[in-house]
Amino acid sequence: MLILGGNQLAAGGYNVDNSVRVQSGAYMSSTNGTATNNDKYTLSLWVKRASISSLQSLLEGWTANANTTCGILRFVNDDTLDFLGYSTVYRRTTRVFRDISAWYHIVIAVDTTQSTASDRIKMYINGVEETQFSVNNNPSQNQNTGINNDNANLNLFRRYLGTANDYFYSGYCAEFCMIDGQALDPTSFGEFDADSGIWKPIDVSGLTFGTNGFYLDFENSGSLGADVSGNTNNFSTVNLATTDQSTDTPTNNYCTLNPLNFGAGTLSEGNLKWAASGNAGYMVFGTIGIDMGVSNQFYWETKVDSIGSGVVIGIAPTTLRWNDTGRAGSYGYYSNGNKYLGTSPSAYGSSFTTGDTIGVLAGNGSITFYKNGVSQGVAWSGLSGTYLPFLAEISNTNSMNFGSPPYTISSGNTDPAGYGNFEYSTNGGYALNTKNLAEYG
Repeated sequence: MLILGGNQLAAGGYNVDNSVRVQSGAYMSSTNGTATNNDKYTLSLWVKRASISSLQSLLEGWTANANTTCGILRFVNDDTLDFLGYSTVYRRTTRVFRDISAWYHIVIAVDTTQSTASDRIKMYINGVEETQFSVNNNPSQNQNTGINNDNANLNLFRRYLGTANDYFYSGYCAEFCMIDGQALDPTSFGEFDADSGIWKPIDVSGLTFGTNGFYLDFENSGSLGADVSGNTNNFSTVNLATTDQSTDTPTNNYCTLNPLNFGAGTLSEGNLKWAASGNAGYMVFGTIGIDMGVSNQFYWETKVDSIGSGVVIGIAPTTLRWNDTGRAGSYGYYSNGNKYLGTSPSAYGSSFTTGDTIGVLAGNGSITFYKNGVSQGVAWSGLSGTYLPFLAEISNTNSMNFGSPPYTISSGNTDPAGYGNFEYSTNGGYALNTKNLAEYG
């Protein structure tokens, strides 16, 4: 099974049930109380990016425009990560974070009381301390750094600075914690898996969070900013709905659409929705592939939001690029009812249009398409090799459901393993996530 990206976990151990799906314009905010210790705190969060190459703020603490009253954690437009005050970058990584299919764990431990300047801010990625920086400055001893200041405005997923409303984060976030009064190592939040060596989350609910500390687990879809640390330091939310709660998490990573290999238009909703422009036949692909030789099958759905000039839904070899309008080696179901091998049509099933949901069942050498839950028959059999889910669109919009939908499901169906939330029966197919791939792929 081809999985594009690292940090994928098999079944077992502590499970993270939910994340929040964030896109431009969405954010959370709250106001600190009086800190346990202004100069000591730890930030811990898991992120899966949906877009790259732009400034994206993950957290900002602000009371005024100065290094002592402003602190920011953000991705930079070259895809490095930095932690800074208002005008001074304290740490900026040399490494880049461009894998849109991987979950990254970020820990920032701050203790400005330390006499050794380099110990005052430590950054850890996936359990390992970051030591290579393109920019490396240290705050003064006992200096406040903005985020844990008394009465500071905390903003997640945007830049604030009192009046700014920009640098929005786009992607997923899980297990967002702040510990007030302690500078902790990453082992308080994660551990290396004994079998795979991959860094994975552990239960943090027993930690001492301190007065301003919070723990957002995103398990309450009606109150995504609810703090479950025991402090009730809840965040208000803007432009976040119940459908922005996701089951795509660091312990069960779901397939999404790949923004590094897609045609003209716009991806949104955590790379689960594509609004295509007018370039005929341009494609987008999933991030997780299917080995057609395995005995199990996998299932996903496409909701047609607007049909435009037509859409092809199916599977494509991993070698295809977004602008290969010949779609060589792909197998698809076109909105006029034909099936397509590449761009060669033959009669197949019913046509479909705006409002229809198309299911795909692929694996064990065959592929079958479903229109609103009704099988259109086996389209092809005897297939082998690894294929990616794909769409080829012409001026239309489609939303993908690989098991964690970006839209409301009216019925609700899970796969045989109990994963996913689908409009129609999966017909024995499994959702495209890493737990299923480890078990059935």
